[in-house]
Amino acid sequence: MNIQWYPGHMTKAKRAMKEDIKLIDLIIELVDARAPLSSRNPDIDELGQGKGRLILLNKADLASEAGNAAWTAYFEEKGFQVMKIDARQKASLKQIHQVIQTACREKIERDRRRGILNRPIRAMVVGIPNVGKSTFINSFAGKAAAKTGNKPGVTKGNQWIRLNKQVELLDTPGILWPKFEDQSVGLKLAFLGSINDEILNKDELAAELCTHLTKSCPGLLAERYGCVEEGAKAFELLEQIAKMRSCLMKGGGYDTSRAAKLLLDDFRGGKLGRITLEFPPKTAAEGKENDCGTDA
Repeated sequence: MNIQWYPGHMTKAKRAMKEDIKLIDLIIELVDARAPLSSRNPDIDELGQGKGRLILLNKADLASEAGNAAWTAYFEEKGFQVMKIDARQKASLKQIHQVIQTACREKIERDRRRGILNRPIRAMVVGIPNVGKSTFINSFAGKAAAKTGNKPGVTKGNQWIRLNKQVELLDTPGILWPKFEDQSVGLKLAFLGSINDEILNKDELAAELCTHLTKSCPGLLAERYGCVEEGAKAFELLEQIAKMRSCLMKGGGYDTSRAAKLLLDDFRGGKLGRITLEFPPKTAAEGKENDCGTDA
């Protein structure tokens, strides 16, 4: 399954980000905790040199605790401030103001030496489509400050949002890179819903997910849907899911398209358990054992 996607508005957004980043002190980057490396834009590190950095592992409640711990350690070793959050839950965001202060400590001290006191920290919120940026901003601001949606690309332009006297946020559209050098990255993002389903073949995508899950989480599909995994090919597993969940076509036969949508929705909604799709490179072997999130 070959995945290529780069809408024209993203090229424009990247150019705008290069200009806007001159105005900010801190980059708050949201990644999907289930695939933190794949859901990062590789341009951000280059664009954000010299700025404070905060990485938010969003949807941490859907990832395994082993995965969350491994990725927190990984990013902290690179000098980033890191927090696990569920952007839908305001309670998980309570500590962010303090973490922002920590991430911008050098900037605050520099301002103080210059006699500049109480200047608001200007932060840019970035992340690839559908990673939860708008939901985070709305929860963090305590009001519907940014549009939200369950489809990639809802945020089309930049907007400043004043939270309080200490922090101002700059929202930006989600950005993906022009092509995926590693197709496994594209697949993971497609599994997570970061790529618009309307341009993908859902049957093929669900089949790829079946293949991934039977290798990394053997027995999971059998437990959830009553499938017989051993010896079954991916599309055969989809047919089994269709049969077990009564996804039938008019005139007979199994509706694998309905089964594909069911499987993808169950995975994205956490109904299959807390699953981490990838671990940091140095703990890849460990990830093979723990990426199913059996701590759910």
